[in-house]
Amino acid sequence: MGKRKPVPSAGARGAKSRPKRPKSAKQGAELREENPQLSEHDDEETVDTESRALEAVQHEKKSNGSFQGIVQSDEDDSEDEYDASNGDAPGGTINKGNDCSDETETSCSFHRHVSRIITNEEVKALIKQNSKFRWEMPAVDIPRSKWVGTGETMQEACDDHLHDVKGKLRNHWQHTLSGHLNSRMGFFSLCNSYRDIMHCNKKPFYLKSNGVDSSTMDAYLMHALNHVHRTRDVVIRNDAKLRNDADTEISDDNTYLDQGFTRPKVLFLLPLKSFARRTVKRLIQLSPLQQKNAMGQFKKEFGESDDEMPEHSTKPADFDLLFAGDIDDHFLFGIKLTKKSIKLYSNFYSSDIIVASPLALKRKIDGGEHGKEKDFDFLSSIEIVVVDHADVISMQNWAHLEAVFEHLNHLPSKEHGTNVMRIRPWYLDQHAQYYRQTILLSSYLTPEINALFNGLCFSYEGKIKTVTEYAGVLSKIQLEVRQVYERFDTSSITEADDARFDYFCNKVYPKIQDLDEGGLLLFVSSYFEYIRISNFLKSKEASFCRVGEATSQQDISRSRLWFFEGKKKILLYSERSHFYHRYKIRGTKHLLIYSLPGRKEFYPELVNMLGESENRKCNVLFSRLDLLKFERIVGTSSARRLISSDKSMFVFC
Repeated sequence: MGKRKPVPSAGARGAKSRPKRPKSAKQGAELREENPQLSEHDDEETVDTESRALEAVQHEKKSNGSFQGIVQSDEDDSEDEYDASNGDAPGGTINKGNDCSDETETSCSFHRHVSRIITNEEVKALIKQNSKFRWEMPAVDIPRSKWVGTGETMQEACDDHLHDVKGKLRNHWQHTLSGHLNSRMGFFSLCNSYRDIMHCNKKPFYLKSNGVDSSTMDAYLMHALNHVHRTRDVVIRNDAKLRNDADTEISDDNTYLDQGFTRPKVLFLLPLKSFARRTVKRLIQLSPLQQKNAMGQFKKEFGESDDEMPEHSTKPADFDLLFAGDIDDHFLFGIKLTKKSIKLYSNFYSSDIIVASPLALKRKIDGGEHGKEKDFDFLSSIEIVVVDHADVISMQNWAHLEAVFEHLNHLPSKEHGTNVMRIRPWYLDQHAQYYRQTILLSSYLTPEINALFNGLCFSYEGKIKTVTEYAGVLSKIQLEVRQVYERFDTSSITEADDARFDYFCNKVYPKIQDLDEGGLLLFVSSYFEYIRISNFLKSKEASFCRVGEATSQQDISRSRLWFFEGKKKILLYSERSHFYHRYKIRGTKHLLIYSLPGRKEFYPELVNMLGESENRKCNVLFSRLDLLKFERIVGTSSARRLISSDKSMFVFC
């Protein structure tokens, strides 16, 4: 075997050559961290280590007859062997007109994204400019909205939206989607740019906008399928080359740098099993591959048919649709794509796609059952993360989602059979998080979603997010109610909760305490506020009862009855409880909104609960930092005017 040539550095083109590849991924990353400018002549001990690694690889070649990754290759599956008749096969016939099959074509967004090597200096600049949105463009099909972005201005999409898509996928989508294909292409083009995306005005399927939601879901599923197919095709193409020529030197050709530390490349994070069922079912429909196994197990765990609406429901229609089917929030499984089939429930390290709830994945990260070893290395090479229905996740436990993101793209603790000679350089440089694309989808924006997008999403391609002008929901109030908005002052977001609480204790509660009349519904949006106000009312020996997300059904029934009969003057009610139950609280005469609901639909529902009262009252507390919630309720223009006004009290009728 001839002398190995050094692999080009992860720095800019033309930079110094890197030393020969390390024996392990972790060793390579540590070597880079300690010696960022190390060249092939700088450290004889390193070169000696590399020689030992080369000897081990040579032994592997002699044993296996080829140079391939144990886990990330599909060569163990006979169905993955490419035949010459397949137009998408590596080395087979390339359809130049319809398919960016040549991975060296810079016009292919996948190749352009994964082949560029960013430097440490670019990383530093990226972090500094992470939230500087400099350009905008119209958001087609999203009312009163626009896209704003960082980095280079988004280029106009070409007429052929699928020019980057593999031929077999293109043909299948054109047949499956038919006349609906064009409606998917706008969001697909955004996804295909590999920029981080925050779309927080997505109309969910349960709000009678199934067509719009389906278009968005189809678009990100198409993007994920295209990314997985391209990733697998490159690996299998190189496997075939190395199998045909046993003397090929991997280090001589950068095109063999085609893998991550582990195989999984796409992660779907969803809140409920019913949502996962909907997503996986559509993924299978959009794939040209046949579903091969475990469908019976999937139907058993996630349901066999589309969920039906209750016949005689007294709940709002969106509630019935949202909670139709299995609402379990604990699921985690892998999906493997081979040449001919999709395999569900594959081993995590043999999977291409991971589908999970934040809760289940967080428990997996923590080690699951007591005494089990922590194992989350399968998250080390995730390149696309899709968080759909983030607003529903925010009603569960947002900390679980944050924990998952904090464990993405770490150096693995084990090698998992990976051929380290074929790991992409930006993985060894620990820059994988800057190549990961995150797609956040929600029906509304929260500070938590915003913080996640700004603080944990760093795609070097840039960021895109929606900006919306809201009309408000005051017109949906069916009663003539005098709504008094009281603004309190706060100097910073860290002091906002204390400022709200102090205003309530010193300005609002004394007025409540002096009233003999009951029927006060006190609404709070967070669990922290719920506990804080509950403790305060206890300390004042107030006549109150509670309905929260942790309240038992027996206590809820008792509290509602006491409130309706006037035995308790105050009912403390949380937004999460309303989200999961949508109670109509009878006996409400005075509505006090301590903090505005995140879901704008809840506001008119709460106000309309005053319908049985002749002397209706409604008071709302807000600050300048409540703009995100405030504008969805009163409208963007009104919210900005009230936020900046010198007055502190406003009335809507």
